[in-house]
Amino acid sequence: MASQSTETLRSRYVEQAASDLAENRRRQQELTDSIAQLKQEEALLTDILSLTERFPGPRPATASDAGSDAGADAGADGETPAPAAPRTRPKTPARTKAAPSSPATGRKRRGKKTAATAHTPRPLLGELLTGLLAQYEEPRLAKELRAELLEKHPDRTPTPQVVRNTLESLVAKGRIQRHKQQRSVMYTLIAQETA
Repeated sequence: MASQSTETLRSRYVEQAASDLAENRRRQQELTDSIAQLKQEEALLTDILSLTERFPGPRPATASDAGSDAGADAGADGETPAPAAPRTRPKTPARTKAAPSSPATGRKRRGKKTAATAHTPRPLLGELLTGLLAQYEEPRLAKELRAELLEKHPDRTPTPQVVRNTLESLVAKGRIQRHKQQRSVMYTLIAQETA
C-alpha cells in the first residue's frame, strides 16, 4: 500500500513539475515578446527625438539638457552654483537670417513652397483607427485593426501596444466602446447622433 501511495505522490510531483516548466517557458516567451516590443517603442521614440532635433523651434527641456547646463556652470573650485532663474522667452522672436531682397524692387522675397518643403500633416492614429472601425458594425479585435491598418497604411507601423493604448484612449474619450468576451477585448465605434 505504501508503495502505491509513493507512486501516486511521485506522479503528482512529475505532473506538477511538467506543468510548472511549461508555465515557465510560456512566461519566458511572453517576456521575450515584451522586450522586443519595448525595443520597437524605444526605436520609435528615438526617431521622434531625432526628428525634433532636426527642426528649429522651441522644444521642452530634457534631463540631459539640465545635466549639461549644470556641468557648464560649475565653478573652477568645484562648487555647484545656485540654480539659475528660469529662462523666459523673448516677446518678439529674434531673426537669425534676413530674407534676401530682390535687386529690382528692394523688397524681401519669400520662399516658394515646393513639394519637398510643403508639409502635409499625417492623420493621427486615433483617426485612422476610428475610420477602420466605422466600416464594421460588429466588434473588432485590436490585432485585427492593426493588421488592417498596416495593410491600408504601409507607412504607419505602430506596435500592438501602441494600437491598444490608442484604442483605450478613444474609449476614455467616449468615441469607441470596449466589449469583453472571455479573455478577448473588442472595440466598436459609438454611433454619433446627428442633429
